Amino acid sequence: MRMLHTMLRVGNLDRSIDFYTQVLGMRLLRKHDYPEGRFTLAFVGYDDEDKTAVIELTHNWDTERYEIGSGYGHIALEVDDAAKTCDDVRHKGGKVTREAGPMKHGTTVIAFVEDPDGYKIEFIERKAH
Repeated sequence: MRMLHTMLRVGNLDRSIDFYTQVLGMRLLRKHDYPEGRFTLAFVGYDDEDKTAVIELTHNWDTERYEIGSGYGHIALEVDDAAKTCDDVRHKGGKVTREAGPMKHGTTVIAFVEDPDGYKIEFIERKAH
C-alpha cells in the first residue's frame, strides 16, 4: 500500500491551482471536469502520481466557500530553508501565518503559510546530515 493523495475542497479552482503551482512550485498533473456531477478535479504535485503522493483539488461548481472545520490540520512540505521559503511565498503574494523558527518544545525549524481557501501548509526545514 502507498498513500496516493490528499483531497481539499476549494472555492475557486483557478486561484487554488495558481497558488499551488506559482507560489509553492508544484505542477498541475491533470484536470478533469465532471459536468453531470457539477465538479472538477485537479491534481497537483512535485512529481508524477506514480512516484509520490499528490494533492487533489476538488471544486464543486455551486460552492464558493467551505468551512475548514476543527479536525483538519495541515499539509507538510520539506524545505531547505524555511525562512527563505516564507520570503519567496510572501514575494509571490502568499500569506505567511507563522514565521520560520523552532517548533514549540523542540528544535526543528518550521513555518506555516495559508492557501487561498485558508488551508494551512507547514514548511519543515530539512535537517543537515
